[in-house]
Amino acid sequence: MSSTTDVYLITGFLGSGKTTFLNRLVNQFPRDRKLMILMNEFGEIGVDGALVEGQDLEIFEISKGSIFCACVKTDFIKGLFEIAQKIKPDLLVIESTGVANPTDLKKDLNLPIFNGCFKFKEQFCIIDAANILDEFNTFASVERQISSSTRFIINKIDLATQEEILETKNLVSKYHPSPIFYETTFANIDTAGILGLVKTPEKKETSAACRQMTEAELDQYVEDLLNDPRASITPPDILMSAAFSWEGGDLSSIWSLSSQLPKEVVRAKGFLTADAKVFLYNYVMGHYTIIEQSAAAKEILNNILVFIFAPEAQDALEQLLGSYNFVKKEF
Repeated sequence: MSSTTDVYLITGFLGSGKTTFLNRLVNQFPRDRKLMILMNEFGEIGVDGALVEGQDLEIFEISKGSIFCACVKTDFIKGLFEIAQKIKPDLLVIESTGVANPTDLKKDLNLPIFNGCFKFKEQFCIIDAANILDEFNTFASVERQISSSTRFIINKIDLATQEEILETKNLVSKYHPSPIFYETTFANIDTAGILGLVKTPEKKETSAACRQMTEAELDQYVEDLLNDPRASITPPDILMSAAFSWEGGDLSSIWSLSSQLPKEVVRAKGFLTADAKVFLYNYVMGHYTIIEQSAAAKEILNNILVFIFAPEAQDALEQLLGSYNFVKKEF
């Protein structure tokens, strides 16, 4: 017998502040307990994993799609199996991609191969207070994230008006009679407290050990699962992602580029190098920042930006980026 792993799901649209929230959690997490983070990014390469750091922290990254979509479902199930069989953390936090429809998670955690190793606790939705109303009216996944969550972190309130914050609460309240809200900037809240980690840990439930399977048996299990006609997988919003390498130049040109991006570009992120320094580039629905990093990011990520956009913007985006010394990358 082994102790069960408590599972929390962190949702929220692209750029809402999920990675910042995770960094707060890592910094506040009790050192005598084992934390595992499963990060899912929609883009061609994972950027957020380089931004979450902690002593002895285990991170499992899945990119190029949503863990709730068939495109990477195989990697997700295999990742959970490895976590249950080998890592066995006290707490597993799953950060879903910003375009995910998170309705299938509980079902996945209860698959027979896990033998009750996981105990789903709660789902948090992190909300960008300045953009949520536009996002809700454009992307179906935002409604599903709100309707399936139980607690709501209204982030970036410094960028929103009081009227926008009130409208956000009213929107959420349409789906929940008594929602729990946390208002913040830069996800600066007591993350360990709201997850109940400051209390004396309850006596953990136990479960049978995770089923033993060879790699071939696991592959076949997942294939059968995805081919089951009774299974339903909710498709994510129709968006594309592409990675572009910056061949270098004046950093001020990136500001100029950002102001010209097509409105269909909803998110861009990555690391840029200039003057022997590393900068984090962030773009969310027309708002953008370039912030110097205290330590160099992973070398493979330097000067590569990942863009997420509606398909109709692809040609215009590639043409614009080409004029600013960007070259499309294939991974």
